[in-house]
Order: sequence, then C-alpha cells, then structure tokens
Amino acid sequence: MPKRKVAALEKIDADFPSLQNKIRRDPKSYVDDFRRQWDQYESQREIFLVAPTTATAEATEHFENLVNLIAHVADCYPEATATFPDDLKTMLSLHHAVLGSELREKLVGSLIILRRKEIIDTANVLTCLFPILVSSPSKTFRAQLFSKILNDMRNSNARSINHPLNRTIQTVLYNLVTADRASPRAIWAIKLTRELWKRQIWTDAKPVDVMKEACLSENEKVVVGGVRFFLGGDKEREELEDEESDDDVDLSKIKHQMTINKKSRKQKKQYSKAVDKLHKQEQKKHKPHPLNFSALHLLHDPQSFAEELFSRHLQSTKNKLSLDTKLLVLQLVTRLIGLHKLTVVTLYSWFIKFLTPRQQSVTSFLASLAQGTHNLVPPDALEPLIQKIANEFVSEAAANEVAAAGLNSIREICARQPLAMTETLLQDLIQYRKSKDKGVMMAAKGLLSLFREVDPELLKKKDRGKDATIALKDGSLLIRKFGHEDTGEIEGLDLLEKWKEEEKKRKRVEKGLPEDADSDEEDVASEDDGWEVDSDDSSDSGGWINVSDDEEEAPAPKKRKAGEEDGVDQENGGQKEEDKAEEQRLSKLATTTILTPADLAKLQELRAAAAVDRAMGRNRKKDDANASRHQDDGLTAEQIEAPAKLRKLTKEERVALAKEGRPDRNEHKSTQAINKSKKEAAGKSTSNKEKARKKNFLMTLGKAKSKQKRSLVETRKVLKAHVEKSTRGGRRRNGA
Repeated sequence: MPKRKVAALEKIDADFPSLQNKIRRDPKSYVDDFRRQWDQYESQREIFLVAPTTATAEATEHFENLVNLIAHVADCYPEATATFPDDLKTMLSLHHAVLGSELREKLVGSLIILRRKEIIDTANVLTCLFPILVSSPSKTFRAQLFSKILNDMRNSNARSINHPLNRTIQTVLYNLVTADRASPRAIWAIKLTRELWKRQIWTDAKPVDVMKEACLSENEKVVVGGVRFFLGGDKEREELEDEESDDDVDLSKIKHQMTINKKSRKQKKQYSKAVDKLHKQEQKKHKPHPLNFSALHLLHDPQSFAEELFSRHLQSTKNKLSLDTKLLVLQLVTRLIGLHKLTVVTLYSWFIKFLTPRQQSVTSFLASLAQGTHNLVPPDALEPLIQKIANEFVSEAAANEVAAAGLNSIREICARQPLAMTETLLQDLIQYRKSKDKGVMMAAKGLLSLFREVDPELLKKKDRGKDATIALKDGSLLIRKFGHEDTGEIEGLDLLEKWKEEEKKRKRVEKGLPEDADSDEEDVASEDDGWEVDSDDSSDSGGWINVSDDEEEAPAPKKRKAGEEDGVDQENGGQKEEDKAEEQRLSKLATTTILTPADLAKLQELRAAAAVDRAMGRNRKKDDANASRHQDDGLTAEQIEAPAKLRKLTKEERVALAKEGRPDRNEHKSTQAINKSKKEAAGKSTSNKEKARKKNFLMTLGKAKSKQKRSLVETRKVLKAHVEKSTRGGRRRNGA
C-alpha cells in the first residue's frame, strides 16, 4: 500500500504542539515562525467576525489550534499579543450564541490561561464571562462557565483574601439582582454567592446584602434561592467543614500496607501525597480560626427587612407565590423576629386565619408562630392565638395527633412568652395529662412541667410539685414581668468562683489550718501562691465581704428560738441576704480580679462540663434553657407533631419496621452468604480457609500427593511446627 501524501495544512496542524514547545524553550529563535502563525490568526479572525456561522469544520479546527498556540506562548511575546485578550472577549461577547461548542470552550479556556499567566487580571475575565453566563441559551455552556468562574474565584482567594476582586464581583452581582427584580437571571448570582459562602471565601456582610435583595425579588425562583440561603446556608458551611475534617490521613496504616504489599512507584506516590496532605492539615490547625458569623447576624437593619418581607410576600394580596414558597418566607420572617427580638405586631393577627386543622401544612404555621415569639412580644397579641389553637385543636372531638400538635405548639409559645397564658385555660389544658393516648398525655405533661418552672402561681397547689412549692415559699423563684431583661455577665463565672473556693479550702486543709478562716494573712498568702496574676485588691475585697456576711448572720440563731414563723421569716431574709452577697461577690470577681490564662482555661473547662451536665439533664438553668429555645436551629414542623414513638403506627409502618434488617426475599441466600456479601461490599478480605477453597485444583494436587507420602516422623515434625507457630502468633509473631 503506497504511503499517503500529507497536505501542507495538515503538517502545520501536526506541528502545533512541537512549535509551542520550541517557542517556550527559545522564544528569540522562533520569532518568524510565531509571526507567521499570528498573521494567519488575524486573517482568519477577520473572516470569522464577518461570517461566524459559515466557517467550515477544517477552518474552525485550524482556528482553534491557532488560538490555543497563541494563548500558551503569549507571555513570550507580550508586545505582539497585546490585543489578543480583547479579541477573545469581543468574539465571546458578540457571537457566543452562534459559536460551536468546541470553539466556545477553547476561547474560554484561552482566557483562563491568560489569567493564570497574569497577562490579564481576574476581574477583567470575570466581568466578561458573567454577562455571558446570564444570557447564554446553552445549558452546558452555562454550567461550564459557572464552574470556570467558581474555580477562578477559589484560586484567586487561595493564599490570601483578594478584597478588590471580591468587591468588584459582589458589586456586579448586587447590580444584577437589583437591576430587574422580575428577571430570572439573578438566580446565577444566588448560586455563585451561596457556593462561595459555603466554601468560606466570602464571609462578610456584602454577600448577605446581595441575598437580602434577592429575597425581595418578584421572581419566585429568585425568592426561594435567597430565602433558602438564610435558612440553610450556615448549615451547609458547617457540613462542608465536617466533611473536610473527616478526611484524615492515617500514615501508620499506609506504612503497614507498604510493608505487606509489593513495593511499587504507585505506593510511593500515595505515601508522599498522604504526607503532603498531613502537613497541610497541620498548618490549618495552627492557623487562627476565622470568626464566621451567621448570615442572619450580619444583616443590616433586620427590622425593616422583616417588615418588607412580610408586607411584600405574605400580607399583600397581589403576590402570586405558591404555598410552599410562602411557608419558606414565613419561616425566615419568624426566625428573624425570634433571633433579633423584633416587633411586627401585624404578623400575629395575620396568623389567625391559618390556625385550623383543615389548613394544609398547619404544623409549619404552628412552628413558625412559636418561632416568631419572644419575651418582648405583647401578651395581648398572643392571647387570641393561644385561645384559637386551644379551641380548634385541643378538644375531645379532635383526633389524638391534632390535640398533641396543639398542645405542643401552645407549650412552645408559652416557653418563649409565658405571660400569654391565662389561669383558666391552663387548668383546662393540663387535664389532658390523663388522656389514654400517649402523645396527648406527654404533651400535656410537658405544658405542666413548663409552668412549674416559669410561673407555678397559675397552677393549683396540688399541681405545682415539690420544687415549685418550696421555691414559692422561700422566694427564690423569680416570676418575670413583661419587658424584664437579665443583666449581662460572664458565662460560667460562678462556677470559677466556686472552684476557687474549693481549691482554697483544700490548700488550707493540707497545711493543717481551719477551712473557714477567710481573713487570715496565711489565707491571703496561699491564695497569692495559687494565682500569679490575681490583684491584691480582689483578695482584700473578698475578705471584707466575708466578714460582713459573718456579722449579719451572727444574731440569726438566737431569733430562731422565738417561734416557728419568726424562724421562717429569718431564714427567708437570710436567704435573700445570701443572694445579694452572691451577686456582689460575682461582680467583684468580674470587675476587680485579673483572670490569668490558667483561670480562662479552667473557665472554659468548667463551661464544657456544665454543658455536658445540661445535656444529660443535670444542674441545668431552666429559665435560660427556655429563653434560648431553638435559637440557633429554629423550630420545625416535626417538633410540633407528636414523635413517631408516641403515636400508634400504621400497618405499613409496622411491616417496614419488621422487615428492617432482614434480607430481601428475592435473593434466597443463606445467612453465611449474606454476611459474605456484606464483607465484600465493605471491602474486607476473606479468610485463608475460604481462599484455599477457591484455589485451583491442579495447584493443590502436588501438596496433596506429598501429604500422602509422608512418614510418621515427618508428620510429627509438621504438626509440632504448626503448634509452635500458633503459640507464638503465626509467621509474623503477632502474639509475642
């Protein structure tokens, strides 16, 4: 067969990679060759701009190769290729809708190459690509552009935060959202902002303003994207952090595999990659942790934002949003109200028409109502709502699930604003604790236990319980009034004070001194020895407070003998004095004592221990727990509904529960075969016996024949060696 002749054009195409390599090595020697290719590029570009759709496949391919060559060697001839980036942007901006997919991809890739070579800056590239992303009719091209823009933003902010670039792109996105509120183009601004927020590239208030404007859009898709960002954007960021932290590298395991398996270059590369990854993880651990605030906390003027959201999307009769979208907007509005303690009084009267069991997704409305309640909401605005829920949901004629949902929602509302409950209604509701249905009974008992903590005076004496009765008698229970706010203090400071006192007593006992001698000079000296940075004023002031307590409590035992009533009054007075002294002591510790690094470390440790105790139900502050209820994650409809364990299961649920963990009936496998398939799916190896079973018969034939020819002496030696090997842990001496 004769050799085929190659045309001149094909030779040039075949020589593009070699020419690129030669120019990269020695640019000066190949200036003429580059100019020849540049002239061809300019002539074809002019033809292409005149008629972009009439070019043949061969001409288009040749033009792609020319663009690729010039993009890779543009840094070698900066003066000759000065207009090349502008040419690429012009072709993309004017003809991106009619270009072929391969040529479009090549032009975008060439722009990215020029950006990596720092011939053009990132802002110039992204401001060119983003309008094309918004207006392009091709779905695949839009996905490609989005990934290019996202990767370019990540690379630009990899080493350090590129503030000028971020401000430029954020301004472009903000203008895109606000320019035409009815256009669906803003969905790309939402996608890009949400992705960069999730990867912690953007963590300031500017992207939050972009999403805030998206929530106020007239397009339903844009509204849903903006609302979902505020409701779930921070959770996505935390999940991504957890996934990155889970990908830990175990070097000991990789070393162990290298000793067992056959050595190869692939294993060495894997080991070097694992070492590099471990070094990067160590560097991340030593870096200071960034202060990533929630998007809801970075909002500027949340009051006006909540009012505008409510009036535009919920209260207005002109909006055409679906019910699911309205529920999302309602969750965001109530979340803002509960988190920032905002006041939108018209919201609570708007709720009344939705509080019926026949309303679709009524549990979501109940959860939103409870979420939008806080201690600064007027009780007069909530009383009609609680009465409506009690009348519609909690009755003998209502279903058990409906009654349980009504009681749970009333409990969640009263946990945030207990002043909205009346005494008569509470007496009626807690009677449902005698219901035969477990869900209703548990919901009523939860309401009863709540008011035992926050306001037991609304309950009858027989329903108050032991702790609430004692607290009412000695006056230790503080019943809050409307508008009451606690004074701020350092969390866990009382725990640190108690720990210091215990340490002080322990040191005095070790020295053989009495525990309660607070004003001795030796006690002051021992306290100074324990803490290096404590101020002298704090020890003196602490001694003065303890002396005043002794003077006030000295005549107390004499008055108790006069009568029982006087004794009780004196005890109450002494308790109040002790509470005042406790407050003074804590304030003195916070204002006059310099806490050392050891104190701060111990304070953090005590806080963690107290958090564990609260999670296990021990030593928890009930008022604080009710005040900060669902403050971080919000309230969901599943928490309003009765849990699945408390309600009666349907037949389908019982069958599914019985089949859980059983093998599929279509397989008809034995238990051993099922366990074996589970092992293989988990990537676990089989035993030596199973491997020997699967071995080829001809491979085992020689060993079987040799076994038959063994003498008694040889058999004894083999068995003895087998016993010795098993006692020392096998060939690798694992048992030694």
